[in-house]
Amino acid sequence: MSDYYDDVVELLGPEFVVGRRRPIWSILLGSLSEAVGLRGRRRGPLETLEEFYTGVRGALDLGDRSEERSVRIFVAYLFGRLLFVTQSSQMNCKFVLLLRDLAQAGRYAWGAAMLGRLFSLLPSSSRRSQSTGGFTPFLQVAPDPRVTDRRVGDVRAALDHYPHEQVVWTPYVGEADASHPAVAAGRPLFDRHLLLFCLGTCEVLYLELVVRTLGWHQSAMEVPSLGREGHSRRRFFAEDRDWEQEHRSTVAYWRAGGDQVVRQTDLLDSSAYMEDYRARYAG
Repeated sequence: MSDYYDDVVELLGPEFVVGRRRPIWSILLGSLSEAVGLRGRRRGPLETLEEFYTGVRGALDLGDRSEERSVRIFVAYLFGRLLFVTQSSQMNCKFVLLLRDLAQAGRYAWGAAMLGRLFSLLPSSSRRSQSTGGFTPFLQVAPDPRVTDRRVGDVRAALDHYPHEQVVWTPYVGEADASHPAVAAGRPLFDRHLLLFCLGTCEVLYLELVVRTLGWHQSAMEVPSLGREGHSRRRFFAEDRDWEQEHRSTVAYWRAGGDQVVRQTDLLDSSAYMEDYRARYAG
């Protein structure tokens, strides 16, 4: 959309656009922090997580707003400050429209959207950059409890030298599907290449690169390009567009659920893959 002014006023409140000139495309993250009473609240270097959590709960304040508006503001705060973080101090207003119907919003695959967003932002990080966006807790290494602060270079060095055999991620292992209806519904897609959609951005999940998440051994393989060719910073369209007409094969691929990844049962370990990995990223 070219202007979200009226939608922001309706769904979040006029305080989020006061003093700002139209058109409105983004919300200042500081205004969201201010709205929930958490502006400037940071965990102190000697503060335990429990102490920080208690302080945050005590500071949380949504005022006398209606229940629905309060929920929208708090969820928007989570989007902008945690799940869909960018290197900017603003959050795109497109998130706000998705919160118009809170019951419907609860049925969206936010985890897939979050993962797609993280994938799309990872190439923006480099040795010249000090940060990246996305839900970066996915990228954390085991912290040393004696260290309360880490520089970017330290984290990169730790990731580079982290023993790969210690990295094991098997989601929902031991969990019954009955307690996770969304997992039961999505299980047929667990061993397939997928397209991850996040608010206008489409990223490919190359499952062959991460079959260890399925408990399989990883084979040596040619790594596909993960570049961002063709991405655009911002596009506004004055008319509705039928994207299926322009990307018919991609839409068909998405509807079919992608391609199934075949397990290679003759592999005894992932050593060949790790040797190729080290050679590719040496230095």
